[in-house]
Amino acid sequence: MIQFFSKKHIYRLNDAVTNISCGITQQVTGAFVKVFTIAAFLFVSENWAVFDIPVTWWSIVLLALGVDLCYYWSHRMSHEINLFWGGHVVHHQSEDYNFSVALRQGSFQGIWTFWFYMPLAFLGFDPTMFLLISALNTVYQFWIHTETIGKLPKPIEFIFNTPSHHRVHHGRDPKYIDKNHAGSLIIWDRMFGTFQEEEERPTYGITTPINTWNPVWANLQHYVGMADQLRETPGIMNKLKVVWYKPGWRPEELGGYQAPKAVDKDTYTKYNNNPALKLSIYVLVQFIAILGVTSLFLFTADNMQFNQKLAFSVLIIWSVAQFGILFDNKTRWVNMEYFRIFIASATSSYLMDANWIAMLSGAFAIVSAMSFFLIRREEPKVETVKA
Repeated sequence: MIQFFSKKHIYRLNDAVTNISCGITQQVTGAFVKVFTIAAFLFVSENWAVFDIPVTWWSIVLLALGVDLCYYWSHRMSHEINLFWGGHVVHHQSEDYNFSVALRQGSFQGIWTFWFYMPLAFLGFDPTMFLLISALNTVYQFWIHTETIGKLPKPIEFIFNTPSHHRVHHGRDPKYIDKNHAGSLIIWDRMFGTFQEEEERPTYGITTPINTWNPVWANLQHYVGMADQLRETPGIMNKLKVVWYKPGWRPEELGGYQAPKAVDKDTYTKYNNNPALKLSIYVLVQFIAILGVTSLFLFTADNMQFNQKLAFSVLIIWSVAQFGILFDNKTRWVNMEYFRIFIASATSSYLMDANWIAMLSGAFAIVSAMSFFLIRREEPKVETVKA
């Protein structure tokens, strides 16, 4: 709707589906990880807390500031430590900037960043209030992922993180890289020397685009590249520096630090494989169906046995990866879609154990397979165009 009224080309279907698919992957894997991270905070709070801080208006204010400060450092280190960057890079891979990008999150990020909040547990803040304020801090950051809001009044821009400040953070232009790490309050960047004003419009994305719509590869690509780099790097100390130093670090014998290069805006084009319209519509319908399955999984996961959770997770992640393959037109793997359709139907029927679900999923599988067959009969037309 925003795109329609503003007459601006803000969203692309393939990019938006991939962004949300990365969010789906993160939420599904998080169903396994969050149990341990929350348990760790509770354990520290209950056994090692220095104080027993009551829930009052002043403690809530202090906790909100503490959560935001911890977020700043966890976020900053996610940019400055190569290992941590592998979990966060997913959020920066989109070459667009819109609300769907806010949902694009890495599945490994929480493993590296949760521990930055442990000082709040040691201090003795209430775990329930911590979870609530952390959630509100995350919700706040959704609205700043937009190009439709310009700069706000100066007092707001001085104190709070705004769309203008966060556009800078998503820029791949050298002067914008590793700036404006704030969650809700931009004051941390001003205090710690990482603030950058928005000047010309940023070029979004990462310095080496991944050029794929596959959300699974989006999560793995950095670590695969890092493994290759470790094999090529001589010496144990240099290998440790590859892991713990900034992304782009190299020993002198391999060329030294690889600084980001300026973007040639005259020749730069976004990755934009455009499948045929019918295939795009097909993927959109399948994606909406998987969104429904994901919602069902997330709302009922606590009541599932481990094997059920695992089966649901594999089905969902495989499905969103397959949609990326279809958008990428990876011809070697496209026909795996037939297999996915019927495995998805069988898995859903088995896990939900209801006759009407079995009949509905079976009918949907047959219609989907027939539709995909008719689409594949036509010669696939794929264009790469400047977005």
